[in-house]
Formats: sequence, structure tokens, C-alpha cells
Amino acid sequence: MSTVTDPIADFLARVRNGARAQKPEVLIPYSKIKAEIARIFKEEGYISDYSVDTSGAHPRIKVVNKLVDRSSAIAGLRRISRPGLRRYVGADEIPRVLGGMGLAILSTSR
Repeated sequence: MSTVTDPIADFLARVRNGARAQKPEVLIPYSKIKAEIARIFKEEGYISDYSVDTSGAHPRIKVVNKLVDRSSAIAGLRRISRPGLRRYVGADEIPRVLGGMGLAILSTSR
């Protein structure tokens, strides 16, 4: 089994690829941060639902894609700050995504 160096980028890639392939659902290895990102995606209406499946040896997150007019509600996903190149912004420098039509998920030290 290979080790994933950037689990958040792996999560975003799996959701993006599932959306582009119009898959009804995507299974992703579980972590707390991935579950929180899935919760935010659901609250904002980018996915229909998500659930955590703990029945197997390794817990998984099942993300149910939201299809609008036979296409995904997710137009694109991109990770800005990554392990090899961290990005830090002040509170007054938080970027607007797609002129306010997109979503930026930020983590803080507090």
C-alpha cells in the first residue's frame, strides 16, 4: 500500500474525478479533516450527502455527488496551500473565489 503525502489533495482529486465521470458516489479513506471538508461541501450544496462507513477494517467516507441537469454541481476544485508550498494570508487578504460565486475553505491556528 502506498503512502499519500497530501491527503487533502487526494480527497479533492477523488471528488473531482468522480464528479467529472458523473459517478453517483465516491469512496474515500477516512480522516477527520476530510470528513469536515465533506460536511462543508454538503452545507454549501456542492454534494448531496456524505456518510462515514466504519464497517470494514479501514473507515471510509462515502460522498454522494450532486447532479444538476445531468452534470455535477462541482465545476472545479483546486488546492492552493500544499505541503511543498504553504500559503499564508491575513484576514484582510482572504481571496474571493469566482467573484463570490465559489467557496474558499481556510484553516486557522485557533
